Amino acid sequence: MERAPRGAEEREGPEPARAGERVRAAARDLFYRRGVRAVGVEEIVERAGVTKPSLYRGFASKDALVVACLEDYDTVLRGRLEDALAAHPGDHRAGLLTFLAALAERSATPSFRGCGLTNTLVEYPDPDHPARRAVLASKRALRARLAEIAGAIGARDADALGDGLLMLVEGAFACGQIFGPGGPPGALTGAAEALIAASVAPRAP
Repeated sequence: MERAPRGAEEREGPEPARAGERVRAAARDLFYRRGVRAVGVEEIVERAGVTKPSLYRGFASKDALVVACLEDYDTVLRGRLEDALAAHPGDHRAGLLTFLAALAERSATPSFRGCGLTNTLVEYPDPDHPARRAVLASKRALRARLAEIAGAIGARDADALGDGLLMLVEGAFACGQIFGPGGPPGALTGAAEALIAASVAPRAP
């Protein structure tokens, strides 16, 4: 873990004005494009146009910066889900499918690198590392939210449907990187609709 010297301290939107915000935005982009371990502090401060002491004034270590970026990835991912649901008030099924359709569309873009959270989890196998703990907290919260949505849709077993939907989402993240445009994520909404239909259908007598 890279510590601050003694005595020192997902790219959308306008250019941040403050040094800490520029560092965080630069790190988010670099980590997403190339992975966390491949990117050093020197490259981050160069991209952000700040000094290394400026970085350490806002973040005690590279690990702290990584966790902050993971929090940003989490905010964006769950924000997209909540925005899609809000666009269809009272119809959780339509909101969920809107979210999945947008994910399928993003997965076909050249810059798509899957989920920054999942990618980071692969880089940090140590269960006690703060980055891994941050990712697991995010994924558990998403799992719980999908189960809530499944219950609102009317699933017989909300947890089972939520887990099935989560596997589809994670599969789309992976397949988007592997296959690119025209890959399996194009079938994401159809697979979700079939899973939902099977989960809410009346039980056989």
